[in-house]
Amino acid sequence: MTETQKSSIPSQPPIAEPPPSVRSLRELIETVSGRGMRTPSGGEDAGLAETLPFPFLAIVGQAEMKLALMLALINPSVSGVLLIGPRGTGKTTAVRSLVDLLPQVPRSLCHYGCMPEDVEIGGIDAVCPDCARKYAMGEPLAVMDCVRLVELPLNARLDDVVGGIDERAAVHERLRLRRGILAQADRNLLYVDEVNLLPDEIVDAILDASAQGSYTVRRGPVSATYRARFVFVGSMNPEEGRLRPQIMDRFGLRVVVHGLEKPAERLEAYRRVQAYLSHPRQVDRQYADETAIAQAEIQAARDSLPHVHLPDDIAHLGLAMVNQLKIDSLRAEITLFEAARAYAAADGRLSVSEDDLHEVAPMALRMRRSIFMQEYFAAQNTEEKELLDLL
Repeated sequence: MTETQKSSIPSQPPIAEPPPSVRSLRELIETVSGRGMRTPSGGEDAGLAETLPFPFLAIVGQAEMKLALMLALINPSVSGVLLIGPRGTGKTTAVRSLVDLLPQVPRSLCHYGCMPEDVEIGGIDAVCPDCARKYAMGEPLAVMDCVRLVELPLNARLDDVVGGIDERAAVHERLRLRRGILAQADRNLLYVDEVNLLPDEIVDAILDASAQGSYTVRRGPVSATYRARFVFVGSMNPEEGRLRPQIMDRFGLRVVVHGLEKPAERLEAYRRVQAYLSHPRQVDRQYADETAIAQAEIQAARDSLPHVHLPDDIAHLGLAMVNQLKIDSLRAEITLFEAARAYAAADGRLSVSEDDLHEVAPMALRMRRSIFMQEYFAAQNTEEKELLDLL
C-alpha cells in the first residue's frame, strides 16, 4: 500500500490507560462486575422507554459469558458465540449491552464494498472502475467506523434477510435490489435471539452466507452479490427446541449460562436493574469510565492480534485436547487457537501460553461431539469388520 493509501484510514484515537490495579481485561470484568453500586438518588425518572443500553460491566456474575463476547469482538475468527440457558439469565441483555464496547473497523465507501486490500491482493481490476479511479488519485476507499449490532428478528421474511426487489424503484419501472439484513451485517455483529426457532429457509441463508463470506441474490433478470462477513451471536433456551447441527457448528464459542446461585448476587442484580429502570443515565455514568477502558482495551487487543504468535508446543497441546475428546470437526482447533490468541492479545501479550488454552478450552470444545455420529460410525465399523473378514 502506498503512503497515500495508508493515510486514507484515519489513525486511532489515543487509548486510555487502565487503572494500575487492573492488569487484564478479565480482571477488569471481575473487578467492576463484583463491586457494589451506588444507589442513584432522586431527580431523574426516565421511565421504561429509555433507550440507553444496560452497562455491560454492570451485569452481575456470568464471567464466562462476558469473556466469550469480548473475545468475539477482539477476534472475529472465533466464529461467533452461542449463549445457551434458561429465560431470565441475562443473555439478550448482555449482547445488547455490547454497543458501548464495539471496536472500529475499516468501512468501504463504495456501494459494492471495494476495499484497499482488494487492490493489494487482486490488482486494480479487483475493484470497481470508480474505486480504481479513486485509488489512482490517492482518494480513500474506506474510513474507520464503529462495528454495529444488527439484530435478525424471528418474524423476518427471506427477502428481508437476503434482500429483494426494491419496490419503490419498481414503481418507476426500474428493477433494483435492496440490501438484506445479512448484507447490512457485513463486518458487524449479527445477533439472533431464540436462534433455535428460526425457520429452515432463514437458517439455510445464514449458513450459506457465513460459509462463503458472501452470497448472491437473483430476482428475475436482476442479480447482485453481497459481502456478509459477520460475527454470528445467538442465544437460545434449550427447552424450547433443539438447534440444527449445521448451524450449531457455525458458532465457535459455546457458553452455558446458568442463573445466579448466591443470594447476595441475585439481590445485587435486582438492585442494579431497579436503579437502571429508574435512573438509566446515572447508572450509565457510574460505569462510564470502566466501559471506556474496556472499549479501549478491546480495540488495542484487536489491533495487536495479527502479531500474536501460537508456539508449536502450545499448538500440539491443544491438538492433544481435541484428540482426547474425540472431536472430528476441524473447526474445534481453529476456534480453540483463535480464541487463545484473542485472550493473549487482551492480556497484552504476543505469544499464546498454556494458561490461555485452559481459559478458553471449555468454551471452544464443549458440545462438539455427536452421539448420533458415534453410534453411526460404531455400526459402520461392524460392517467394515465383516467385509474385511469376508475378503
